[in-house]
Amino acid sequence: MENKEILVKLGARISLIRKAKGLSQQELAALIEYEKSHMSRLEKGGTNPTYLTLMKVAKALDISISELLEGL
Repeated sequence: MENKEILVKLGARISLIRKAKGLSQQELAALIEYEKSHMSRLEKGGTNPTYLTLMKVAKALDISISELLEGL
């Protein structure tokens, strides 16, 4: 699998979980001290997040990192 494909799948997973939790992109971005534009890029697979960013996202979504990465 290409790196870009992985990032797109990760972004889609974050988006899916975020929506299931009833959060907007803006709300999730605020929870992790991220700009909304960066959150949008992350969910579209346009950026390679650091481990620390993934930890913040998982914590904000109240899931484990392994749950966040499940299926990738």
